[in-house]
Amino acid sequence: MDENTSKPFDGAISHFYSDRAPEAIKETISSTKKTGIASDSYPYKEKMDKNEYKKLHKGLQIELAKMQAWANQTGQRIAIVFEGRDAAGKGGTIKRFRENLNPRSARVAALPKPSDIERTQWYFQRYISHLPSAGEIVFFDRSWYNRAVVEKVFSFCSDEQRENFFQQVVEFEDMLVSEGIVLIKLWFNVGRAEQLRRFLSREQDVLKHWKLSSIDIKGLDKWDEYTSAIEEMFSRTHNKTSPWNVIRSDDKSRARVAAMQSVLYQLDYPDKSKKCVIKPDKNIFGGPEIML
Repeated sequence: MDENTSKPFDGAISHFYSDRAPEAIKETISSTKKTGIASDSYPYKEKMDKNEYKKLHKGLQIELAKMQAWANQTGQRIAIVFEGRDAAGKGGTIKRFRENLNPRSARVAALPKPSDIERTQWYFQRYISHLPSAGEIVFFDRSWYNRAVVEKVFSFCSDEQRENFFQQVVEFEDMLVSEGIVLIKLWFNVGRAEQLRRFLSREQDVLKHWKLSSIDIKGLDKWDEYTSAIEEMFSRTHNKTSPWNVIRSDDKSRARVAAMQSVLYQLDYPDKSKKCVIKPDKNIFGGPEIML
């Protein structure tokens, strides 16, 4: 970064790293090579080989194009929810999903904070207009699950409002599925050291400053609060009709491959390549239990 370019939020991330980050986290980051992964529990110590990733990525792009053609021809409606820890790779994965899809029927729903009017409406109301029509694939870059985690952590909703959400969300998703919408929920989980390393990288890169928000900064001290809210969310919303697909995303390449494989594996489109579309790596993909 140009020395004349100021860091966003007055260098708050660097200050957190030097002044308040747990020593074990700082040690993990400082001892990790550029090509390594800042995690003591992640099953791989090195990032996926670039050539292997490119080969897998190319094949999966072809499969995604087949899948979209099938959705267009049959009128299938597909909603894919992308949730996860901050800096876990949701946006980058959505970008890889869409790079060779026709944007006319593969769109992103990334809603801003609710307006004054929306705050007076039924909580799920503003999401309904973004659900897919016939032949569409909608990628929800965060979703109605804001209430389960972020709003809880920052007290943006009352306990009563959150409880009401939990009382309704399973039934809401059951209605979507019974209506014929394919609903796939992906949760990207990244370790604390790797998350902080990514935040530090964004702080240093002026082209990535837009990725940082005040919520990211305030959330640096709230790791445990996030963990508690996430665990409760899984315990109350992971079910047979709309299960959570959890991806350990400390390695972005492996996470992107696993996400694409997961979605394609669950869809019954014609001419699917059994060689390319396989079950994701069980070491980094599974249900909520994989986070333990």
